[in-house]
Amino acid sequence: MLYTFFMSLLILIISIIVMTIATFLSKKTTMDREKNSPFECGFDPKNSARLPFSLRFFLIAIIFLIFDVEITLILPMILVMKSSNLMIWFLTTTLFIMILLIGLYHEWSQGALEWSN
Repeated sequence: MLYTFFMSLLILIISIIVMTIATFLSKKTTMDREKNSPFECGFDPKNSARLPFSLRFFLIAIIFLIFDVEITLILPMILVMKSSNLMIWFLTTTLFIMILLIGLYHEWSQGALEWSN
């Protein structure tokens, strides 16, 4: 119990020292309107919100998000392989990857992955 307290105290002290050193050594730059404003996908947040928005950009972002989520579903399949029936695991994984590949082919053939026409 006492050991945990001293280790926590030591970690806290080291963290404070590192943050203090980083604060003193960091470059201080002058802030202007551009630096202080949030970055909103290349749009100026101070202007009107009624600007035309590229639907192509939105579709590419949605496709990226879908395939990014699919990658997070594929990665745990490696860990599940050890504790499951290999035949069922292989069929499930193959079916899942085939659905992804068919979806990718469909998006590619429809021209949704091309940025310019």
